[in-house]
Amino acid sequence: MTASQTPQFRDPAPRGLCTDCGVSRMADPSACGKACQFIKPDYPTHEACIHGRPAKDTGDEQFFGVSRAMYRAALTPARDGAQWTGLTTRFAERLLETGAVDAVLTMVPDDTDKWRPRPAIITAPAKMKHARGMRMGYAPLLALLEPALAAGHRKIAVIGIPCQIYALRAIEADLGFERIFVIGTPCSDNTTTENFHSFLARLTDAPETVTYLEFRADYHVELRFTDGSQRLIPFLKLPLSDLPADFFPTTCRTCVDYTNRLADITVGYMAGEGDQWLIVRNQRGKEMLDSLGAEVLLSAPGSRGKRAGSVKGFVENTRLAAGGLPLRRMPNWLRGIMGWLMPRIGPRGLEFARARVEMKAAETILHLRREEPAKIKNMVPAHVWNLAAPYGLTPEDNERPET
Repeated sequence: MTASQTPQFRDPAPRGLCTDCGVSRMADPSACGKACQFIKPDYPTHEACIHGRPAKDTGDEQFFGVSRAMYRAALTPARDGAQWTGLTTRFAERLLETGAVDAVLTMVPDDTDKWRPRPAIITAPAKMKHARGMRMGYAPLLALLEPALAAGHRKIAVIGIPCQIYALRAIEADLGFERIFVIGTPCSDNTTTENFHSFLARLTDAPETVTYLEFRADYHVELRFTDGSQRLIPFLKLPLSDLPADFFPTTCRTCVDYTNRLADITVGYMAGEGDQWLIVRNQRGKEMLDSLGAEVLLSAPGSRGKRAGSVKGFVENTRLAAGGLPLRRMPNWLRGIMGWLMPRIGPRGLEFARARVEMKAAETILHLRREEPAKIKNMVPAHVWNLAAPYGLTPEDNERPET
């Protein structure tokens, strides 16, 4: 297999809540019953197996999962084409350079659409540059596991989002790899690549010239263009109210793991305040961070503002949206004022990250109650109920987990 190659996959098995992680395309698609996050996830058991203990239900572990250390981080120098500074792909590149792994399973841009993700097996460190940057859409990452084994790779790294990593961990012991390093990114509130193109077209008259898009922790979306120009759009001025109600699928509105709790190391942005945010979860995660040495500038993440008002407003708007996007319109004159105020008085750093995790917990419960009520008792873990409880969302009798 070449240094960056995508095998041919079988068609996915038809299922209800599904993000096409790739398990249903493997030799035994019935493994979905064991692997799928959207059936009956068991985070405490997996955390104990992977990290040595389950997450605490106090402090920041109740929000973010098991944590040996958290940092605000920046790779130096930042890598060209990276979404932030390039830490995610640099971790994988370093694993290949040192021989810690034989191959990396990750996403690269599709040959015909730079925004569409394509799963690929990368075996040469220099090829990791092709995996830099953000893509939007669904791609069966875990369908690469069997071709990687067939190619003789026994030590691998996997870069994935939470629903992919939960499935990987559920079947990991049955796969036959000697060692797996997992570099996780937080949930990206995914949508189809086609939907993403329609969103870009609402932001600019020349969407084909956009080279970069990021939802930033300072309440702005950043756009960069082929001519080198940049544009910042306050969240409140985004045309989200014009998007269809199903722009984000039910799976992404019922995510029970926003911070990739089963990764060895999580690389995100929410508490980074302009840099990246690292959660080192176990010894493998520490090994990856240590391997970069002085290439990474580390500092303690900050925390400012109060999240309760923002989360309460989100919960109420989600209730009122009746299944659509949690939005309420405000006069245009007020949008500019609020857009100026939010980065200054809203939650920032770790408090911003806590707010987003609580919002996702509330969103999960409200959408499942509306669209898949029979799934709640098995699909919503205790940590999600605990996060939503301060906002009046507690399990009803028919929603309590089956024992």
